Amino acid sequence: MSKPEERANHPVPAATVVLVRDGHDGMETLMLRRNSRGAFGGMWVFPGGQVDPSDVDPARPDDELAVARRAAVREAGEEAGLVIDPARLVPFAHWTPPPQAPRRFSTWFFLAPAPGGVDVAVDGSEIHEHRWLRPADALRRRDAGEIELAPPTWVTLWRLDGAADVDRAISEARARPPERFETHVATFDGGLVALWHGDAAYDDGDVVRPGPRHRLWMRPDGWRYESTL
Repeated sequence: MSKPEERANHPVPAATVVLVRDGHDGMETLMLRRNSRGAFGGMWVFPGGQVDPSDVDPARPDDELAVARRAAVREAGEEAGLVIDPARLVPFAHWTPPPQAPRRFSTWFFLAPAPGGVDVAVDGSEIHEHRWLRPADALRRRDAGEIELAPPTWVTLWRLDGAADVDRAISEARARPPERFETHVATFDGGLVALWHGDAAYDDGDVVRPGPRHRLWMRPDGWRYESTL
């Protein structure tokens, strides 16, 4: 039987949808600013949240991906006032935070085209503001101290930065299986380093050991993603 502290820190199922549209200067993503209370307080995030019992289909209660898909659609409606076609959600990645995180969410990230001709309407409670940002601009604003991002959000934006438009981003996501990230964290030179599968330091946190790299350097002067996989 698991210990009470282990049960308390068991990852909570959650889902996020990364909505993209083609703007005048390139592809943009919908970013929402959470209020200062609760998980990810004050951060800029994609629409999403934890799975609700209503998201579970009694006929298929063990279909994790289908449950997450319904949760992502529901959260987009609640937080941004958008109606999303669940069939258009493409599994993009799955994220699990480090074991020492105070509250852990096991989160599916989906990629989807934003519905056209519909204005975003934030709820004014959990979400206080929204912006459409090019991925590169969001990353730049984080390094400039203008916005705050969690590592999964940062990496998602970094991965989308090379896509020329929505069609290219969607087709590339469909062409590969969703990557799974289970984060380990190490410290180095005054900053944190997020480590993922395949990195030479993944098991023991020795970030100077030679070998393959799959990490995010979170230094005070800026963040940098490094992958040799």
